[in-house]
Amino acid sequence: MSGPGPTGDGLEADGAVDEGHYHLRLYVAGQTAKSLAAMANLRRFCEEHLAGHYDIEVIDLMKNPQLAAGDQILAIPTLVRRLPAPLKRIIGDLSNTEKVLVGLDIRPKVDGL
Repeated sequence: MSGPGPTGDGLEADGAVDEGHYHLRLYVAGQTAKSLAAMANLRRFCEEHLAGHYDIEVIDLMKNPQLAAGDQILAIPTLVRRLPAPLKRIIGDLSNTEKVLVGLDIRPKVDGL
C-alpha cells in the first residue's frame, strides 16, 4: 500500500490538489479549421511546457451546447485553465505561444540555465 501521491487527475490520493498539475478545458464547435488548429497547438504546447503535468478535456459545443454556460464561454475556440486556481481563459487557436504562456501564467523554460 502506498502513501499519498498523484492519481493522474490533478488530485493527490488524499484529495488535495496537486499545484503543479494543469486541468485544461478546450471548448470547440465541431471539426472546423480553427478548432483543429487549437487542439493541435494545445497538445504541442502542453508537451513542450507541461509534460506529464496536465490533462486536457475537449468539449464540442455542437454536441453539448449547454456546457458553454458553466465556464461562461462567449467565443470559440476557448481554452479554460480550471486548475491551478484562479480560473483563466484564452480565446483563439492558441498559435501564439507567448500569449498562451502569459494567459496560463506559465514561465517559459530557459535553455542553458
